[in-house]
Amino acid sequence: MTWTTRHTSRLLASCMICAAIPACQSPYQRQLAHSQMMSRQMYMQNQQLAAEHNGLNGTLGTLAADKQRLEQENQSLKANLDLANQRIQNMSAANNQLADKYRDFLTSSTNTNPLSQDQTRRLEELRQKYPEFEFDPQTGVSKFSTDLLFTSGSDQITPRSLEILREFSNIVNQPDAESLKVLVVGHTDDQPIAKARMRHATNWHLSTNRACSVVTALRKHGIAEGRMEAAGYGETQPLTPNTSDAARAKNRRVEIFLLAPDMSFTAWDASGPHLK
Repeated sequence: MTWTTRHTSRLLASCMICAAIPACQSPYQRQLAHSQMMSRQMYMQNQQLAAEHNGLNGTLGTLAADKQRLEQENQSLKANLDLANQRIQNMSAANNQLADKYRDFLTSSTNTNPLSQDQTRRLEELRQKYPEFEFDPQTGVSKFSTDLLFTSGSDQITPRSLEILREFSNIVNQPDAESLKVLVVGHTDDQPIAKARMRHATNWHLSTNRACSVVTALRKHGIAEGRMEAAGYGETQPLTPNTSDAARAKNRRVEIFLLAPDMSFTAWDASGPHLK
């Protein structure tokens, strides 16, 4: 190899090494390297954006399914609400009918005591035994103060009152009285519910629940369900204006009416209220 050939080879090798060194790159080579780096970065960003796009599509699909499910649940709830409102209207009509019957019963001049002398005597003896139990021999109406039947805001009957109801049931279940019907009516004063609002939303609920508790107790002591009916009137039927604690105590009461066998009751079925 001549000196010229060796010199040319060394020069080419030196240029190849220089091309690999950034400082030795030409402006074109540096621009090319920068473009390649930017292209790589854009590629990675596009990949990331594509993944995020796929993720959003999946989320949108899930949200669409949730929306459809919620719409179906909303339609079902609306149907249930419509049915509940219809039942409330039917129950309100039945209650209004019962209220009219109850009011007529209290004010009727022809109302007489359906009890025999022997039945009246037994209830009088029960009244004498338990001062908290009231009995009117003229009308045959029995009455309990709810302060004695229940603790404040409660519909749970006290043990002593359960004993009175047991003896009352024994009298009503005697053969000469077992044809009589039993109407249990709950009343409250005008004070709003305070301690037991979660269980009794209003005085109306409290009076009705207390009447139902008495009916349940009478049933446990043998009075047939078909003979009984429960109603609650909250604060709407006071015996006296709620102007004092003593007056309010009189208005908090549960009344038990013993009715003649031919007296009508308000009954319930799916088509609405009717008398039986």
